[in-house]
Amino acid sequence: MGYSEVIGLGRSGIAAAQLLKQDGWNVTLSDAATKAKILGRPNGSELAKSIQELEAKEIKVELAQNKELTSDLVVVSPGVPWDIPLLVAAREKKIETIGEIELAWRYLQDIPWVGITGTNGKTTTTALIAAIFKAAGLNSPACGNIGYAACELALKSFNCDRKLDWIIAELSSYQIESSVTLQPRIGIWTTFTPDHLSRHATLDNYYQIKASLLHRCHQQIINGDDPYLRQVGKKEWPDAYWTSITGKERLFCNPETGVYLEDSWVVAFGELILPISLFKMSGLHNQQNLLMAVAAAKLAGIDKNAIASAIATFSGVPHRLEYIRSYQGVDYINDSKATNYDAAEVGLAAVKSPTILIAGGEAKEGDDTAWIEQIKAKAAAVLLIGKAAPLLAQRLQESNYNQYKIVETLENAVTKSVDLAKETDAKVVLLSPACASFDQYLSFEHRGDHFRELCQQL
Repeated sequence: MGYSEVIGLGRSGIAAAQLLKQDGWNVTLSDAATKAKILGRPNGSELAKSIQELEAKEIKVELAQNKELTSDLVVVSPGVPWDIPLLVAAREKKIETIGEIELAWRYLQDIPWVGITGTNGKTTTTALIAAIFKAAGLNSPACGNIGYAACELALKSFNCDRKLDWIIAELSSYQIESSVTLQPRIGIWTTFTPDHLSRHATLDNYYQIKASLLHRCHQQIINGDDPYLRQVGKKEWPDAYWTSITGKERLFCNPETGVYLEDSWVVAFGELILPISLFKMSGLHNQQNLLMAVAAAKLAGIDKNAIASAIATFSGVPHRLEYIRSYQGVDYINDSKATNYDAAEVGLAAVKSPTILIAGGEAKEGDDTAWIEQIKAKAAAVLLIGKAAPLLAQRLQESNYNQYKIVETLENAVTKSVDLAKETDAKVVLLSPACASFDQYLSFEHRGDHFRELCQQL
């Protein structure tokens, strides 16, 4: 086959390296981190064991090396920036450079995919679709940003495990820009607001990356309640299946090919599916996610009874408005996945008030106006953590909101929240950071898990 190099020692990178090796490639797996730094990660002992297993399979592992790439194929893990000098130089030398998702697609393109993208709402929509497909008896695992790494599914298929019926893939802009031939059967666009601009530079670049995936899909489902997507709307997506929680009048398509709420019922392609009261997740944004999941299920030919059964028992996903516990009459809710202002605004709007909000981390570009207005309406106090705390404090002060305190760490925030909730008669303590996690944590999951531990220790 030739020589390949996988960049990024994580779950996706390890799976990609194993897949290539099994297909006859000479494989090197490299990571910019030192061995000491890797062992210092929360899963450091697992990674050390994985390195040993990789080397036993004759997969070379190189750490903390700054070198020029000379292989025939380079595969990039999702967390590795697409524009680092190493990869730019490889592409300039015409070395084929692809993402881990693209590699998986090359082995799994005979299986129909559902590809879910968007700024917010991806994970919940993906999890809902996976639950519905499972209720219909389909072998249809979730992968990408949740569930399996895509190459893990390719390995399973390679090893003749039970044949996959569908693949349900949550796809970030990072994964899409490195997957130029990925062509799902069904593509879903959940929302679109400014995010990841430090990587993509402009809003148009960010939009075009996501749009490229939808244009390659055989069928498109688009959230008709998203202002930006409505703006580009009918002109760019004339054949899409549209959804709306505000009724069929808001659809850009014939109601017979749309999904909407009417008289508190979910209606899909002209058929009553279930009363919305059976859906347990709170918030209008989750109703939007639900309609897109129902649309995907109907396009896949799934019976409405399986759809209704799955939705009635679906309780949500970790780190997205996840109820942790009640302590002294106050609900503690983990919304660590709210890593931008828009997601955090939606999270705060969905919970009871008054609320003690915990926010901060590594700041992202974006418009914080609506988020701050939601804080002024619902938050009794804001506890600020992480690198962005001084910046967020300044923005709150400029907006005439003074009920904030910089507490630096999540430990301090959870401890402080107990007395503060008593003082303000707050109903909820909400971790909804509006920031990335990388200043203090490996991921939003790592941050959310720590919040859960701290709450359970109260």
